[in-house]
Amino acid sequence: MPANLTPMYLKAEEAYRKAKTIDEKIAALEDMLALIPKHKGTDKMQADIKRRLSQARAEKQRRGKSGGQRKDPFHVPPSGGGQVALMGLPNVGKTSLVNALAGTDLKVADYPFTTQVPAPGMAKFEDAPFQLLDMPPVTEDGAPGGMIGALRRADILLLVLDLGREDLLEQLEVLEGILERRGIVPVPWGCSRAREAELEVGFAKSALIVATKRDLDGGGNVEVLEELYEGDLEIVPVSVQEGEVLERLKERLYRMLDVIRVYSKQPGKKADMEEPFLIPKGSTIGQLAELIHKELPKQMKFARVWGPSAKFDGQQLQQNHVLMDRDIVEIHV
Repeated sequence: MPANLTPMYLKAEEAYRKAKTIDEKIAALEDMLALIPKHKGTDKMQADIKRRLSQARAEKQRRGKSGGQRKDPFHVPPSGGGQVALMGLPNVGKTSLVNALAGTDLKVADYPFTTQVPAPGMAKFEDAPFQLLDMPPVTEDGAPGGMIGALRRADILLLVLDLGREDLLEQLEVLEGILERRGIVPVPWGCSRAREAELEVGFAKSALIVATKRDLDGGGNVEVLEELYEGDLEIVPVSVQEGEVLERLKERLYRMLDVIRVYSKQPGKKADMEEPFLIPKGSTIGQLAELIHKELPKQMKFARVWGPSAKFDGQQLQQNHVLMDRDIVEIHV
C-alpha cells in the first residue's frame, strides 16, 4: 500500500535530516509523527518515527542529567489536574487573562512580544488546581521554535482573540493555519478521540475560542464572529473585569480536563479535604494507590470508600473499583 506522503511531511523529514541539535531533532520527529498519513501503508514508518522520537527524548534527558544539555524553555511539566495552553497574536490579552484566572502577576505591556517563553500560572476551580501556560505570541509567519511541541503536550488549547479589533476572523485564521501546518487539529471537547480516528493526518486536540475584552465590545463583534465562523469550536467571550464570567470559564476548563477529585484518609484520622488527588475520570483505587506510591498496590489489602461511588459510607472495596468525583479513600495495608 503506497504511503502517499504529503509535502508537509516531506518538509518535516527534510528538517529532521538537517537538524543539528537534539531539540531540533525532537521537534522535527514530532512534526513527522503528526503529519504522516495514518493508514496501514505507513504503520512501519510510524513505528520507526516513534522509536527514534523515544530515543531522542531519552538522549535529551540523559544529557540534561549530566549537565551537557541546555534546558528547553518550552518544556513546562504539567501540574495539578492538567495543562491549558493559551495561543494568540500579539497583544490580544493572553497574559491579562492568565493573571485574572490564576491570580499571578505576569508582565503585561502595550507593546508586542512581552512574553518570550511560556509563563505558567495555577488556576483553581473550587479546590481543584490546574495549570495555565501563557505562550509567546504567534504571527502570520508562524510560531516561535519549540512552541508547537508545547501545544501538542498541553491537554487543552485556548485560541485567544481580541474582541476590540475588527480582524477577528483573520486572527482565528492565522491561529488555525499555524496549527494545521503542524498537524494539530483543534476540536470541541469530547470529540478528540472520535475525530482522531477520522483523521488521515495530524492529532486532534480539545480547544476553545476565548474572545477577550468583552467589556470593550461596543460594536457587537462577538455576534459577528459567531455568525461568520464556520467551524465547530465553542466561542467564549470574557472580560478580566467580570469575575463571574471568569469563574464560569474556570469551571468549563476543569470539566474539559476530565479529571475527578479524590481525598485521602488515614485509618483513624480525618480525611484531608484541603488537597485532593486529581486523577483521570474512570480511574480505579489501584491506580490511585500507584499514584500515591508505586509499591502501594502490592502492599494494600483493601480500601474503604466514602462518597458517590460507594453504596454506603466506609464500604470495603478492592483495587478494581472505579472512583467518582469527591470520593474519600482510606487504603489499608
